[in-house]
Amino acid sequence: MVKRKKAIELSANALRVLERRYLTRDEGGRIIETPEEMFRRVARAVAQADENPREAEEVFFRMMASLEFLPNSPTLMNAGKELGQLSACFVLPVEDSMEEIFEAVKHTAMIHKSGGGTGFSFSRLRPKGSTVASTGGVSSGPVSFMKVFDTATDVIKQGGKRRGANMGVLRVDHPDIREFIYAKEDPSRFTNFNLSVAITDAFMQALEKGENYDLVDPHTKRVVESVSAKEIFHEIVYQAWKTGDPGVLFIDRINKDNPTPFLGQFEGTNPCGEQPLLPYESCNLGSINLAKMVKRKNGNWTLDEGKLDITVFQAVRFLDNVIDVNRYPLPQIEEMTKGNRKIGLGVMGFADLLILLGIPYDSTEAVRVARKLMSRIRKKAREASAKLAQSRGPFPNYERSIYPEMGIPPLRNATTTTIAPTGTLSIIAGCSSGIEPLFAVSYIRRVLDNEELVEVHPLFVEVAKRRGFYREELMRQIASSGSIQRFDEIPDDVKRVFVTAHDIAPEWHVKIQAAFQEFTDNAVSKTVNFPHDATPEDVAQVYLLAYRLGCKGVTIYRDRSRDTQVLNIGRCAPAELARVSYQLQERGPSTYPEAARTSGGSEGRPPQIAPRPRPPVTHGVTERIGTGCGKLYVTVNYDDEGICEVFAQMGKSGGCAASQIEGISRLISLALRSRVSVDAIIKQIKGIRCPAPLWGKGGMVLSCADGIARVLEHQTGKEGAEGSEGSSPPRLWGRYPNGLIVGSCPECGGAVEHAEGCEVCRFCGFTRCA
Repeated sequence: MVKRKKAIELSANALRVLERRYLTRDEGGRIIETPEEMFRRVARAVAQADENPREAEEVFFRMMASLEFLPNSPTLMNAGKELGQLSACFVLPVEDSMEEIFEAVKHTAMIHKSGGGTGFSFSRLRPKGSTVASTGGVSSGPVSFMKVFDTATDVIKQGGKRRGANMGVLRVDHPDIREFIYAKEDPSRFTNFNLSVAITDAFMQALEKGENYDLVDPHTKRVVESVSAKEIFHEIVYQAWKTGDPGVLFIDRINKDNPTPFLGQFEGTNPCGEQPLLPYESCNLGSINLAKMVKRKNGNWTLDEGKLDITVFQAVRFLDNVIDVNRYPLPQIEEMTKGNRKIGLGVMGFADLLILLGIPYDSTEAVRVARKLMSRIRKKAREASAKLAQSRGPFPNYERSIYPEMGIPPLRNATTTTIAPTGTLSIIAGCSSGIEPLFAVSYIRRVLDNEELVEVHPLFVEVAKRRGFYREELMRQIASSGSIQRFDEIPDDVKRVFVTAHDIAPEWHVKIQAAFQEFTDNAVSKTVNFPHDATPEDVAQVYLLAYRLGCKGVTIYRDRSRDTQVLNIGRCAPAELARVSYQLQERGPSTYPEAARTSGGSEGRPPQIAPRPRPPVTHGVTERIGTGCGKLYVTVNYDDEGICEVFAQMGKSGGCAASQIEGISRLISLALRSRVSVDAIIKQIKGIRCPAPLWGKGGMVLSCADGIARVLEHQTGKEGAEGSEGSSPPRLWGRYPNGLIVGSCPECGGAVEHAEGCEVCRFCGFTRCA
């Protein structure tokens, strides 16, 4: 009897992601590859650089098929194919001439076409208004040229799989720093960019002392202005609080860990900030699934150190091979990459590991585990790199690196460890993302018309059944918020272990990041989550804590801080807003403008609702929708709280139709600014009929009012909700906890989660890191 091989165990979400993004298709778009064949294709291609390709292929295949280790997405997508570009991260130089700027744009297009993401420092460009000697004109400045890179990215889709992402960096002492800080205040600008300010030690010292610091023209090296460090810091913090951008990079600290300073200084990073690179360097990343690195001992789970050590060794071997089998988009990149042979081995499933060990994420014990774990991984990764150097030789620039002076034996790789985002990889592996806490304990996914699937963290199901409190209805109730903290029937010790991102105080996010950073060669991708009522002062304290604890950068995200966030559980009621306002007053006068408002009425009578004022500037989108009377143009605008107004216009119509459409729009806008929910408004106007309905792409549009309702549904990710007449089947979407959802997926309609500096759809694997 032939013994059958164990099938690869993949979740429904994992299969969906693989089918949409990774499995090979023929010219007609039909999938012609199974997940097992994909892992075999990658293992065989990467093994070709090995001394023993056949043996290496089996080792690599087993690691991936068991979901114990996965390389970055371009390797899974392209290994063994004609494209053959396997790197995720690139940094390109942007020098201060028109020719060099557009050369960088061309190189960006080539990298994005091949499936990579790019990082740039724009700090070498002369400031806005500077004289250009060759033409007698004036420079438009770094932010203006960033638009060119953003536009180029916008038109290039990577092999039909995803759009490229960029990181834009500007030094805090550049004269155009204020313009850079506010570059993404308009959410329609720089949609393909993450932004980070390169913070210097000199700036932090000036901030601590309450002093000014100098803004220096990079072209002339002259001091342009001396400004208050405190004021600039407040502006950085306030914009991050308001929009999520910019993040900060502690650039001098990053350069202290530069293994090859003789070759140059770090100025930029990859799109999520965890991989500092020299100009034209690339890096290959991979992650170990920590949820698979455990064993039973005396009835309890414990870290399987032996298995972890073996996995680290083989993962380093895998990633080093990738450098040799890779097909590079530019000869300069191949030269720099092979000169330093940097790899970035990281982890995913850290939150799952803590749950298995019975350790709360927000605890001193979790910090201890993080330090011990990453210390071991880096130690074993360097041992593996040293062993490879004995048989394959050290990286060519070893003698010009810091390692000989430090007494470190020859290494095959200039760096070995990075904590990278694992958005789609963690979906494939069926584990928590990177070193992030749980996204949700339970959530609801709606499929087609009436079917709702309650998806619960498997470890929670196991505990709930073992402890006797498992109920289907309880799982559904938990899914309304994602968190279990308010449920009295769940034991306190279970609540303590199964914490989600917004159950955790921001400082614990930083402490975990710092613990991993201490033993990571490169940097750490991590998002510090804040509730909606967090203040800019809270954000400032996290930035200062991150600097004090040794982080190389920090990215924050405050719940509902982006205009694109359209799915949430609910907004603050007036009483809640009053509570927030009271807390702000208790803290004393603020350095920052605040958005909290209160409403109420006189004693003895119900409060009258007063709509919040319309801000001077709003941001929004206009959608065109066909109706029986003509094309309807509906504009939906947002303020800091969400949708605040609607305008609609019917082509060039006038008279009665125009006045009715204007009246509907005005009343909707009034209701929105009075904090009537969008769902309630949609319910009132959806389904209103006129004598001339029209079949459209998404079903029958019954009237202008019905058309406006459909646009509002689209903007809130609610197409196809129950009770709608003539609608097409709804796309996938779900209910999630406040604090992580930033919109609906443009590909499958599912909710898009904010984690690790990226936006990820857990249903189809769509990712956007800018």
